[in-house]
Amino acid sequence: MPAPLKLIVGLGNPGDRYQATRHNAGFWFVDRLAARHHCDFARQNRLHGHLARFTADGADCRLLKPDTFMNESGRAVRAVLDYYGIKAAETLIVHDEIDLEPGVARIKQGGGHGGHNGLRDIMAALGGGGFLRLRIGVGHPGHKDDVIDYVLKKAGKAEQQLIDQALDQALDVMPLVLQGELEKAMTALHSNTKQQQKSN
Repeated sequence: MPAPLKLIVGLGNPGDRYQATRHNAGFWFVDRLAARHHCDFARQNRLHGHLARFTADGADCRLLKPDTFMNESGRAVRAVLDYYGIKAAETLIVHDEIDLEPGVARIKQGGGHGGHNGLRDIMAALGGGGFLRLRIGVGHPGHKDDVIDYVLKKAGKAEQQLIDQALDQALDVMPLVLQGELEKAMTALHSNTKQQQKSN
């Protein structure tokens, strides 16, 4: 069984300008998770991010929102892992995923960066991709040249509603993920998002 999680990292860009953009789906998730567990983020300058901590379902877990921009996310992740003695295998990275439709969330172990600049930088900083991922679907603009502009814009109202639903469904399986019950979490999340798509 995989190790219980000790760190959940939400990826995004800091600042009000980017707060509501698709690329900040990772921030949206950890904000909701913090609210669910009644914990607050505090800025840690030496760790290049905002951190929160909660204990639930037998797990003691930290949340991280890097203060760096997306393409420098690895600096904060590396700093937190080193400071707290956390392993990559005990870490979940939450990020927007253009290869999944809005309303879909998927858990994945390992793999490449798929062109995602945040994942690319984290993998470079850690020397590999041995962490867990939670991929939040935001849809694809249709052409690779439009991706950067697309993820740095807000989703439409209907699209955002689907993304929010996927975030909530991902939150619901977090007790399983925290315990390392990844297969059960993956099955539950897949079933929930598939059922949601049919109802829409």
